Amino acid sequence: MLERDPDRGVYLVFGKTDESSSFEYTVDKAEKVEKRLLPLLQDKKESYQKLIMRVPGFGRSSQSYNSFIIIALLDNWKDRTDSAQTIVRKAIGKIVTVPGTMAFPLTPNSVRVSNYQKPVVVTMTGPTYESLFKWQNSVINKLRKNKGLADITSDYTKNKPEVQLVIDENKAKDLGLSIQAIGRSIETLFSGKNVTSLNENGKEYPIILQADIKDRRKTESLSKIFVRSDTTGKLISLANVVSFEERGSPKLLTRYQRSKSITLTARLVDGYTLNKALNFIEKTIDDEAPKAGIFYKGKSLDLKEASSELIIIFALALVSAYLVMAGTFNAWRQPLVVMLTVPLAALGGLIFILLFNSTINIFSQIALIVLIGIATKNSILIVDWANQLRVSGKNVEDAIIESCLRRFRPIMMTSLSTLIAMIPLIVGNIGPGAGEGIRLAVGCTIFGGMLISTFLTLFTTPVFYLLLCKKSKRMDEVDIQLKKEFSK
Repeated sequence: MLERDPDRGVYLVFGKTDESSSFEYTVDKAEKVEKRLLPLLQDKKESYQKLIMRVPGFGRSSQSYNSFIIIALLDNWKDRTDSAQTIVRKAIGKIVTVPGTMAFPLTPNSVRVSNYQKPVVVTMTGPTYESLFKWQNSVINKLRKNKGLADITSDYTKNKPEVQLVIDENKAKDLGLSIQAIGRSIETLFSGKNVTSLNENGKEYPIILQADIKDRRKTESLSKIFVRSDTTGKLISLANVVSFEERGSPKLLTRYQRSKSITLTARLVDGYTLNKALNFIEKTIDDEAPKAGIFYKGKSLDLKEASSELIIIFALALVSAYLVMAGTFNAWRQPLVVMLTVPLAALGGLIFILLFNSTINIFSQIALIVLIGIATKNSILIVDWANQLRVSGKNVEDAIIESCLRRFRPIMMTSLSTLIAMIPLIVGNIGPGAGEGIRLAVGCTIFGGMLISTFLTLFTTPVFYLLLCKKSKRMDEVDIQLKKEFSK
């Protein structure tokens, strides 16, 4: 729901390697990505200032060594002709083709809405992680057939290497080894155990019993661990009763609203809108996993909430404006005549959003709410002056015609001043610039709404005034009645 194609003078490259990657391996892959971008940095025709690399990445990614981030700082907007999106499109081929890592560029939004880097963030909930894993695979296979979605990933992937120790209980029982003794021995030597402490010169040092780090990294070291038998009293090597099984396990087991959950994320390509993407994902999940719960996060949640909240906000704005004018005019019909100009202004704003290839985002929505006050101003001038003319003794038809003629100049002056004020917001978007998406959304919405509503108001307001207020009472009708009563 923010502006499309934001340009903050920077783009970010997020990269990941395998879950079991070491710090050195991740640094090597990050440097390879950076080397591919260095020719662009050194080329004077390209709009780069510097590259900044960090391993590991920020946020949740900083807790593991298999992530990195590269920050590409671009030249000032006035010193370049290409937008950030154009520069990213030139570099994306060099970034995503590095073997051994999954890296992708992203332009940050002007307003940070969540910790998620991708716009599509959908969470599935279910009874068990096994069923969620099956649903996830079938859903992702269908999503990958959609050309508008790219880089589809899940936070539940069984690619974290894990070694599990399997104890042959029957054999251990025959040799007189208890499960507790085996577990304590392995825990002490591999995990470590604080057995005592040493006090020296007023300082306390913990004494930790643990195997050497070289032995802890090899599964063969298990044969060096001996446990005394409870029946024979002999030392028995654990290699006789314990075996290793290597398998993949998920890095995180997440929950959402106390239910087991997994989160799917994806990027949008080729102008594919977020609304279309969410509708497609919802239909896919309903077909492949009808028992799964569907929730949203990040930008996806903002879109779902804004689509319902926008109607409520507009309704409250309209009701508030109507009640204020009802108290001002001391009538119920005349404010309705004024409020009928609001759809004209909204229609003009939406038309110009399409003409300037902008989007209906949070900034254009704010502009539409502003239009409610600006557009009704013209009708208020006409209706208020007509009411004053009726008080002076003129009939409804003559009063509204003369009001339109007398109020034409102030209406045009205020409208033109508003239109001229919006021109820099629109014209300033020729070429890249800071906040161009925000300025364009606000400028074209208010400009289009004012332009269309100004001219149509001069025709619609007198027509609706004659239709709705022809038989209405004058504003001073109560005062006239009181004077008659007091004069008796």
